[in-house]
Amino acid sequence: MESINMVKGYDKVNSTPADIPPPHLHHSKLAATHRRKTALISLLILFSLLVVTTISVVIYKSTTSHKSKTKTNSTTAPPPPPPQSNSLNTSESTRLVCAVTQYPNSCVSSISSLKNLPPQLGPQLIFTLSLNISLSELKNVSSFPKTLISKSNEANTVSALRDCVSLFDDAVSQLNNSVALFDGSEKEALTEAKIADVNTWISGAMSDQETCLDGLEEMESSVLDEVKAKLQKSKECMSNSLAILANMHSLLDKFGQT
Repeated sequence: MESINMVKGYDKVNSTPADIPPPHLHHSKLAATHRRKTALISLLILFSLLVVTTISVVIYKSTTSHKSKTKTNSTTAPPPPPPQSNSLNTSESTRLVCAVTQYPNSCVSSISSLKNLPPQLGPQLIFTLSLNISLSELKNVSSFPKTLISKSNEANTVSALRDCVSLFDDAVSQLNNSVALFDGSEKEALTEAKIADVNTWISGAMSDQETCLDGLEEMESSVLDEVKAKLQKSKECMSNSLAILANMHSLLDKFGQT
């Protein structure tokens, strides 16, 4: 009996339940699931590469087309050439040249007020006209200190005004030297030596005026503001002439001149 019971017990312990699958079937299912996931990931990667490639091709074609159009436009529509002196009237030329000055309105109005101007003006001729205007304005005020001396009873003011008389005479002389270098012709050679000399003389004339005002201020003269106001237009004209001369090279380029 014991042997029979032992056999029965052995059979019960080693029997396989019906609801537990065999090991080889379980591993087969896991392998199939893994293969499906791998295939899906591969498809996603392939699709992404296809999208990126398509976008790159579209961008490349768009860039190439834009560059081609730009090159075509630059070939068929070159930039306009700089304005030539014979394409601008007197008013336009004057405004273009006076734009480089500190007092453009004064520059334009003083030149435009001149009579018998030619139909076209170049930078060199406009500078010559500006220089002559500066000389004329300086001469107009050069006698002003003498007029004030005759009216003043202040010793300090009279002393400073006498210095102004001498300074103004020197300023007129320097502008006369400048005007003498030009005859108003656009064909006249504008050399570097002339530019340097005229620059020195105009700067010297402006310095003479400032020295006069400094002397009046130092002496605490009561006519300082009056003299300063009287010299303002002369100061603006000389400043404009100096600015035109300093920008002469670039202005000649704008007008297509040398």
